[in-house]
Amino acid sequence: MPTLHQYDYVFGIGTVFALLDAFNNGANDVANSWATSVSSRSISYRWAMVLATVCEIAGAVATGARTASTIKDGIIPASAFEGNAGVQLLAFACAIAAASSWVMWCTAHSTHVSSSYSIISAVAGVGVATVGASEVQWGWNKGKGLGAVFSGLALAPLISGGFASAIYLLIKFIVLLRANPTKWAVYTSPFWFFLAAAVCTLSIVYKGAPQYHLTSKPSWWVASVIVGTAAGVCLLSIVFFVPYIYCLMIKKDQSLRWYHIFQGPALFRRNVEAGESINVPNYNVVQEEDMVSDSAADSATGDAEAGKGEPLKDNDVTVVNANKEGHFDEEKSQANYKALMEQSKRKLNARLEAKSGPLGWAMRTLRDHPMGAGSIYELHNIKTFFVRLPAMIVCGALYGINYDIHAAQTGVLGTPEGERMARVYSYARRYPNEVEHSYSFIQVITACTASFAHGSNDIGNSAAPWAAMYAAWKTGTVSEKGTNPVPVWQLAVLAITLAIGFITYGYNIMKVMGNKITYHSPSRGCSMEMGAAITVLLAAQYSLPVSTSMCITGATIGVGLCNGTIKAVNWQRVGLLLTGWIMTIPIAGTAAGCLVGLFLNAPHFLTS
Repeated sequence: MPTLHQYDYVFGIGTVFALLDAFNNGANDVANSWATSVSSRSISYRWAMVLATVCEIAGAVATGARTASTIKDGIIPASAFEGNAGVQLLAFACAIAAASSWVMWCTAHSTHVSSSYSIISAVAGVGVATVGASEVQWGWNKGKGLGAVFSGLALAPLISGGFASAIYLLIKFIVLLRANPTKWAVYTSPFWFFLAAAVCTLSIVYKGAPQYHLTSKPSWWVASVIVGTAAGVCLLSIVFFVPYIYCLMIKKDQSLRWYHIFQGPALFRRNVEAGESINVPNYNVVQEEDMVSDSAADSATGDAEAGKGEPLKDNDVTVVNANKEGHFDEEKSQANYKALMEQSKRKLNARLEAKSGPLGWAMRTLRDHPMGAGSIYELHNIKTFFVRLPAMIVCGALYGINYDIHAAQTGVLGTPEGERMARVYSYARRYPNEVEHSYSFIQVITACTASFAHGSNDIGNSAAPWAAMYAAWKTGTVSEKGTNPVPVWQLAVLAITLAIGFITYGYNIMKVMGNKITYHSPSRGCSMEMGAAITVLLAAQYSLPVSTSMCITGATIGVGLCNGTIKAVNWQRVGLLLTGWIMTIPIAGTAAGCLVGLFLNAPHFLTS
């Protein structure tokens, strides 16, 4: 058997795939966590990137070590490797390679899968290939075996849906269905600040980072810290937020600005320049309308400014394959559908091409220098490739930051998906914009809480195999259970990589998940995010790496059903998500097992 130093390249390759897995996790799961807030118009995509980065890193570094230890130590016992650190190193390298490759493929095709179940299935697969199926912990194993982990496939969405629907029903019956919902929204808002702060504090104090030994504190101390912190946030909301939102929503102060919130109770005595309405986002806009009016008009201007191509008309997006009633024309539907989607993509890109910055230059360069006829090795294509290469790099870094999420979230008008989403939206009751606006502030907090929970829970997907590889590579011995905690610097590096994945590639999932399951609004969105966050944090407390995507999906379905009919949920999208989750288990597990089996049984050209 080769000596350990001959496996340095294995650790290097495993490290690359661990970082790639974290990148894909950010592009897939973090994007899904913030899709609700962005699609509800509670926060812009760019601000979501900033807050997600801060919360993900904080959650991963402060509370991420326990979950990582579960994946590393709870599925394949260290004793099964019989002291062969090289086999353990190779096993986890193959596991992270298979898992990250599968998630990367799914993300590239806008297919949302569970990165948690991907790495867990891959670890189980390499366990079967290296030490045999009998050594893999298929049972409960004190809450750390595969039986406990995969129980979350059904339990996590149900529990999350229950929490989310309970929270939304409270909002619905206490505020939304009242005769004067605006006042009720203003005066009950401190309670939701209290709840959001309590959940976030719970994740830090009660779960805590192991090195702080916070869980060994008395129960009364833990409860006091949680309630005290939440009460403090609630008090701040009463002093500053309630007066601000009172002037904005009830007095309809036209001159009020965001920085006036620091005046606190003095706002109650403020001279008001009242108006008919307040300037808040229109939360009741259906995204298909954005696609036809806003994006089409702006993109037509973009094409004209770019000086290339004919300006697109607003109705170009519907005439391709929609009849007078707006229904999808089955005759030659596939060809027309592809043409319609291509036009839609062109409309979205035209706005970016009109920009004056680096992204606009890059988009115009790619548009004006298409690859020519023939293969890549043709001389004219080689020259074109090197012209396009700098623009491709710029687009890769900046395209996601500037992507129009709202215009791409739902099916294009005239397509089967567009009709389906219109039907789903028709069963969702719309509430006044002023009322929804009050929950947009709370939704930002709940989104940050969900992001913190994701960082504490899902960072283990990448950190656990990487930590096991690092320990085996560094010490030359098999990593024994509990003796090699996940280094904080690994959690920090992976958290930063995870944030980069969300910033640069998260749009690919957000454009699919936002409003694809049911109608979103700030009041619904904060309920979804809070329900998912509570479920994830409860699972993390017991070191169970549940899928964040399953939690937010279950929460979304639960809130959608609160509309009073199952027709308010897009069950086709739910079925596609469920199929992807189930397929992840055999695909990731088989790929990882075959990969490690191939390497272990290949001829060894190196000598000891």
